[in-house]
Amino acid sequence: MTYYWGPMLIGGVFMLISWLVGSTLKSKFAKYSKLRMANGMTGREVAERMLKDNGIYDVKVISTQGQLTDHYNPLNKTVNLSESVYNHANAAAVAVAAHEVGHAVQHATLYKPLDLRSKLVPIQNASGMILNVVVFGMAVLGGVLGGIAPFMIYIIIAAQAAITLFAVITLPVEFDASKRALQWINANGIVTVDEYDGAKDALKWAAMTYVVAALAAIATLIYWIFVLLNRR
Repeated sequence: MTYYWGPMLIGGVFMLISWLVGSTLKSKFAKYSKLRMANGMTGREVAERMLKDNGIYDVKVISTQGQLTDHYNPLNKTVNLSESVYNHANAAAVAVAAHEVGHAVQHATLYKPLDLRSKLVPIQNASGMILNVVVFGMAVLGGVLGGIAPFMIYIIIAAQAAITLFAVITLPVEFDASKRALQWINANGIVTVDEYDGAKDALKWAAMTYVVAALAAIATLIYWIFVLLNRR
């Protein structure tokens, strides 16, 4: 049963870090939501113009419920903007809208990391379910038999490796989308200097949430590898 202290400790540490980053992100978005756009462009208008400027005419910009629920759906080719972004004209809304269109541009230009991440989605989902089942099985065996089957650790490592790969490959996808967004809003005079700085800061903290997730996945994978090596 001592095997569970490692993942619990790692999970606890990164849960705290994730909470701190998430709180900072919400604070930043609240701050830059008050920074009104000088040109009056809403998130929807920015997204539609960026799509047009990149020669993308088969992607729709739609509104979705919730907060920070913005995303690009490559299956139905839609840029989904939350209510606080879709109809609002501020630095935070512009940053998010342009970032999501950045994903649409990646899709249109066959950006390889995005294609790889899309292919990994079903594997990542299956790995998460397998991991839950195996860890539960380990808990039962550990309590009933006083030990665990070695093959279970191999399964955990394989599943965690898939989850870690997905988390890591997500990083260049998110950073590249933000880079495309910032370059476009700056080059096309969409934002003032203050608005640009606000958009850049907001996207930086949004990216940090993915960095924390990747580090947590890596730490967990390393832990289970050490568990395997120590059993030999």
